[in-house]
Amino acid sequence: MSPEYALDGTFSVKSDVFSFGVVVLEINSGKKNTGLYQSKQSLSLINHAWRLWAENKVLDLMDNNLDESCNKSQFIKCVNVGLLCVQEDPVDRPTMSNVLNMLDSEIAIPPTPKQPAFVTRRGNSSTTASSSTKPETFSEIIKAR
Repeated sequence: MSPEYALDGTFSVKSDVFSFGVVVLEINSGKKNTGLYQSKQSLSLINHAWRLWAENKVLDLMDNNLDESCNKSQFIKCVNVGLLCVQEDPVDRPTMSNVLNMLDSEIAIPPTPKQPAFVTRRGNSSTTASSSTKPETFSEIIKAR
């Protein structure tokens, strides 16, 4: 559920983009959006994906069943696009036509996502990744692999 719908009851096409981003992250990770991803913290999949992205460990998100057959750069691109779709501000989310272009293009490099919505620990007001955390760009992550 998009943050604008959860908090204000406002629904738009960008709410659908948010939901699509969650589904992309679920498919690539093989995990549901809700669940425990660390023993000491209760994180959503969005939190977990963002933390791994910010730490340049995004391949750790990959479903083990995809490991041998998956194109790593395509996987990273999918996670990048998924994180763009779950941006907190709907204005920062791409349109579905832009999402399709980013996923379909071999040349286009998706922009670097900002910290997504709902990136807080349950029962704690501090964020898991500060807004000053600057994750590497898609190109830098690909080059590092």
